[in-house]
Amino acid sequence: MPLPAQKPHESLRLDDARTSRIPWRKWGPYLSERQWGTVREDYSQDGNAWDYFSHDQSRSRAYRWGEDGIAGISDDQQRLCFSLALWNGQDPILKERMFGLTNSEGNHGEDVKEYYFYLDSTPTHSYMKYLYKYPQAAYPYSDLVTTNRGRTREEMEYELLDTGVFNDDRYFDVFVEYVKAEPEDILIRITAENRGPAEAALHLLPTFWFRNTWTGHEGALRPALFWQKGAGKKFGSGVIRASHAELGDYELVAEDDVEPLFCDNETNRERLYKEPREGFAKDGINDYVVEGKSTAVNPVRTGTKAALHYHFVVPAKGRKTIQLRLRPATAPGVEAFSSFAGVFDTRRYEADEYYGALTRHLSSDDQRLVVRQALAGMLWSKQFYCYDLDLWLSEHESARGINGSGRNADWAHMVSHDIFSMPDKWEYPWFAAWDLAFHTLPLGLVDLDFAKSQLDLILRSAYVHPNGQVPAYEWNFGDVNPPVHAWAVIALHRQEAAAGREPDYEFLKNAFQKLLMNFTWWVNRKDASGRNVFQGGFLGLDNIGAFDRSSPLPMGGYLEQADGTAWMCFFSQTMLQLAMLLTEEDGSYTEMVLKFIGHFLAIAAALNDIGPNHDGMWDEQDGFYYDVLRLPNGASERLKLRTVVGLLPLCATTVFEEDFGRQHPEILNRARIFLERHRDLRDKIGPVEKRGFNNRTLLAVLNEDKLRRVLKRMLDEEEFLSDYGIRSISKQHKDHPYIFDQWGARSVVEYLPAESNTGMFGGNSNWRGPIWMPINALIIRALYHFYQYYGDDFRVECPTGSGKMMTLFEVAYEIGGRLENIFLRDEKGRRAVYGGTEKFQTDPLWRDLVLFYEYFHGDNGAGLGASHQTGWTGLIATLIHMREAITPQNALETATPALAASAGIEQ
Repeated sequence: MPLPAQKPHESLRLDDARTSRIPWRKWGPYLSERQWGTVREDYSQDGNAWDYFSHDQSRSRAYRWGEDGIAGISDDQQRLCFSLALWNGQDPILKERMFGLTNSEGNHGEDVKEYYFYLDSTPTHSYMKYLYKYPQAAYPYSDLVTTNRGRTREEMEYELLDTGVFNDDRYFDVFVEYVKAEPEDILIRITAENRGPAEAALHLLPTFWFRNTWTGHEGALRPALFWQKGAGKKFGSGVIRASHAELGDYELVAEDDVEPLFCDNETNRERLYKEPREGFAKDGINDYVVEGKSTAVNPVRTGTKAALHYHFVVPAKGRKTIQLRLRPATAPGVEAFSSFAGVFDTRRYEADEYYGALTRHLSSDDQRLVVRQALAGMLWSKQFYCYDLDLWLSEHESARGINGSGRNADWAHMVSHDIFSMPDKWEYPWFAAWDLAFHTLPLGLVDLDFAKSQLDLILRSAYVHPNGQVPAYEWNFGDVNPPVHAWAVIALHRQEAAAGREPDYEFLKNAFQKLLMNFTWWVNRKDASGRNVFQGGFLGLDNIGAFDRSSPLPMGGYLEQADGTAWMCFFSQTMLQLAMLLTEEDGSYTEMVLKFIGHFLAIAAALNDIGPNHDGMWDEQDGFYYDVLRLPNGASERLKLRTVVGLLPLCATTVFEEDFGRQHPEILNRARIFLERHRDLRDKIGPVEKRGFNNRTLLAVLNEDKLRRVLKRMLDEEEFLSDYGIRSISKQHKDHPYIFDQWGARSVVEYLPAESNTGMFGGNSNWRGPIWMPINALIIRALYHFYQYYGDDFRVECPTGSGKMMTLFEVAYEIGGRLENIFLRDEKGRRAVYGGTEKFQTDPLWRDLVLFYEYFHGDNGAGLGASHQTGWTGLIATLIHMREAITPQNALETATPALAASAGIEQ
């Protein structure tokens, strides 16, 4: 094994990528896991993307905007793709992509019904490992669809394990590993292990193809694949050669004798449209292997899609392995497989070395396992996202005769051909604006440059609307997501400082300028009354309200949103922080500092204003914040539904060190003038003029009294505090549902700790009870900031009614520990995330495979929603890291935001 370096070898590769532009990230896991059923591929008249391009069609129909596959990789423009297809001799089709239910088929919306796991990845993808569990019996496609479709929203989902297809362990564990000998020299090892009691047949088909960039593109050059029989040790048993005008020439080398199969990445118009057959279509390899149609593949062995067909009988408890090498065709005349094992061992060692350094301060191996798999999921969830809105809209209108009023018609400026960190490459294979901001924190632990590039990307003019709005997600780019990007920029700046790197003022300036446009958009578009009280619609919280907050209200009028207004307080604070950082290099930003202190004070005042009719968002009797309904006739109604909407004002909290006042006396003077003019607000918002611990300054919506009252509810186990974090809705609504029945509209909201019982926003997510990682992370951040201001003297009862008094540091630590307990084994060896699924709880081949779900059961912590949303749930890696690193002493010594703590490893 290589001797340990002063810096992990993977860190040196990251340095080379940054300073020498060595393209270590050119190849990576950039394939989607579902391209069918997406808006990009939808040219329907009714906008039903799921039905327009179905899973059944996907094997026969060429995609327009991207590709998908199992454990797939591609270059960073997804021109040349590689993934694995399988057949067990029983399935009706090749397993080329993950199967799942569409929104109308699932009783809780769309849902992947496969078991696959991102086991490992370094940030440059120099080593990656993936596991797919493939049943030996026929995959129960129709059973899953029929049974789930027949269940109500109140019933549990029918899962793949429930079908019995894994009984007696009759399945294969199929491991796919990638190693980079050089940036573009990729070693591939695929290992199939038979976990069952009897031998079983297995076909493995590593598949190599070009994304279709030629059909319908006049003048586009068509790339080509062709077969070359092995010629000595350099080429193994044979080579698929790939030639692309832009990418260049590559070769996929097979070690063992294999049957090469060729067709084209073209639509089978005969199967789909009953038109005359032309050539060898995309599903030719499927038809050859499964149906025995020898005429379905090209006998000349050329095309734009190819597979190497391996057929094994794997003994009971036995294994079969194949090895391949993907590299430029111009690579030196090195034998393809003579050094294969040595390179593999080296890169795996270096991956262990890298993560060993990152997690060295953690207290248990189980924490290290969870953190490593969380970060692997973050890195595997990168995807090439291709979408030219102007072209798509013109094609859409041409194909369906629709005028320019269709979906996303106002976003024709958007052009994307970039690598994004996706929320979930099956359930959400498109970027989501506020998700992406949260993604950057765990990504920053391992790859600061990529994390920064993601924020830079979403704020580019190719994405941000000319009016300043940040696009939400492809189903509706015009929806509004919370403004958390300035906070993410600051967090990455702190991580960069902790890593010993020089401040990147260009990054900060660019972000500030773009976010200033976005802030202006919010002020101009989402403050209907002009009183610093904001709307915003659903704001990422889907079904949390009594009504669909993104649609016109059934009784007319509008909502004054406690969360929208709190987010704007938070946005003001983080823009203020950014401006302060920029004054270190450019004094002209002082005016921006003054601007945003003014915005914060005005918005915080509006959030705490009781209103002329005592109908403001703060309810003095309940000690909580609520949305307020304003009707056209002047009537108003406080919607007394206790949710995280009312906790978000707590999150609008930032503490500044003593030198803040010395360096910016004009800011404190501006605050004093404002409070002189609004004397009634002095005691209603955070104590701006009063110095706290170590002479710190606090900007907060909540004063001490409000803070205590909100925390009393939040820390009540009969309301928000679960054994596994903070719930999204108070448990009080279980026995006391919120009922709105006025002005011709009726709505009932109850505590639902698991799945949603409504179809609002597709019904595939639920903010009416479960625990969501990003909101919990912001609450923990706020508690640390309050602790840095109030110190050890400020204590609250936690849990409420327990008699146990805690500092705010201890409260934050307690909530973080409860979140950890979702994933870590308990004293019985069980993980809450897997609930009552015994296979995952007790089987040694399953129990340490951790999935990072979209949200978690409000009472028992079981994972719910999208099963691979490592995206923002990957924050658990940051939280575990931070919780182990920060102590009460060092939290009081510095006001560096806790969630932007040191990455723990030099980069």
